[in-house]
Amino acid sequence: MKTASVKEIKDELKFKTSDELRELCLQLSRFKKENKELLTYLLFEAQDEEAFIASVKVFISDAFEEINTKNYYWIRKSVRKILSQTKKYIRYSKKKETQVELLLHFCNELREMDPSYKQSNRLRSVFQNQVALIEKTINGLHPDLQYEYKIEIENLYES
Repeated sequence: MKTASVKEIKDELKFKTSDELRELCLQLSRFKKENKELLTYLLFEAQDEEAFIASVKVFISDAFEEINTKNYYWIRKSVRKILSQTKKYIRYSKKKETQVELLLHFCNELREMDPSYKQSNRLRSVFQNQVALIEKTINGLHPDLQYEYKIEIENLYES
């Protein structure tokens, strides 16, 4: 089966009734958890971005508390998993402010983690890559927001 392009799908959706569209969405939600999560975000959480950010921050904090800190292998594996889930939520939103907020929170949690991320080259690399991504994203924001976020980035490097 050849997969249709986004344009072809978009053109075909124009000819569907609202009931048919509803059925298509429900059918999509049954296939993958990510589809259901995206629909949940779009239907219930997209209107209140602040609440969405707060709930993801709670998820990140809880996940960092549950990390097995016996050795760095398990720490790295858990941090990568948290980061991939965080990036999935960022993709749902598509807003640069949300991306910066969530990645800053991730970096803060990583920085405050015990044992320190600085003891592992790979974790240090993850931290530095995320900070670089934050800085790159900040450059596309309003100057007032840039200033506030740059102060937060400076706070990441303190201590």
